[in-house]
Amino acid sequence: MKELFYTYLLLINIIGFISMGIDKRRAIKHHWRIPERTLFLTAFFGGSLGTVLAMYCFHHKTKAKPLSILLPGCLLLHTVIAGYIIFIK
Repeated sequence: MKELFYTYLLLINIIGFISMGIDKRRAIKHHWRIPERTLFLTAFFGGSLGTVLAMYCFHHKTKAKPLSILLPGCLLLHTVIAGYIIFIK
């Protein structure tokens, strides 16, 4: 069961990272964009690390107020939850 969970986390973080990269490329080319809601939900459901890494790696959405606050907030929340599960339980 743990392996499945770790695989899920790995995949959702890869998806989050790639999604931010695709959205950045589409923004540069003035094409259809990935909705911010989709990017946030990817982060919320476990992809916060990949999404935040991509945000700073691609310099994308760092000035967009909702996402520049919510994405690191999700990462912080996930870190606290993981710390609780690993060290307290």
